[in-house]
Amino acid sequence: MTTNENTNEVNAFPDIPMIEAELKRVLYLKRFSRILRSTVAILITVAAVAVLVATLFLPVLRIFGTSMTPTLTEDDIVVSIKGVDLKQGDILSFYYNNRILVKRVIAFPGDWVDIDDAGNLYVNGELLDEPYLSENSKARGECDINLPYQVPDGRIFVCGDHRATSVDSRSTTVGCVAEEQIVGKIVYRVWPIKRFGSI
Repeated sequence: MTTNENTNEVNAFPDIPMIEAELKRVLYLKRFSRILRSTVAILITVAAVAVLVATLFLPVLRIFGTSMTPTLTEDDIVVSIKGVDLKQGDILSFYYNNRILVKRVIAFPGDWVDIDDAGNLYVNGELLDEPYLSENSKARGECDINLPYQVPDGRIFVCGDHRATSVDSRSTTVGCVAEEQIVGKIVYRVWPIKRFGSI
């Protein structure tokens, strides 16, 4: 006597919907990987360009100390522009002993600078109008140069706005600024937000 035994057959091949689902998953992963690589490459490029621009054209600086108060205060963040023409009263950033200092342009090569005991500045015999100074920020300060003082060729005479505490061109320690020391002209304050704007 013969009996038929039912056997369970196992399908060795996935069905069409499973293949389509797996294909979609693989394609999605490839697309996601490509987009991710592209996004990372774009972010790296943008960051590199931003660093390059900040280094070469628009250095961003953080203010330390009180030598430029009340105009600039501790922890202000400012932007400077390289390669612009400077004029009297502009705020200048420059290298000094591996640091960057920020001071105000007072006089140019060949100009004569004089300072009285009250801290009033004279350029070529004329009293300098300095509306950016407060009454208690004006002082003769640290001054060991022979007055009246003629600014040497290729140099710029600079002073901080808080004359009592600033060490600047009035002192032989810092002296006048050479062209190769210049970082740029300070043009904008970007921090704190409440004081955001041009300087």
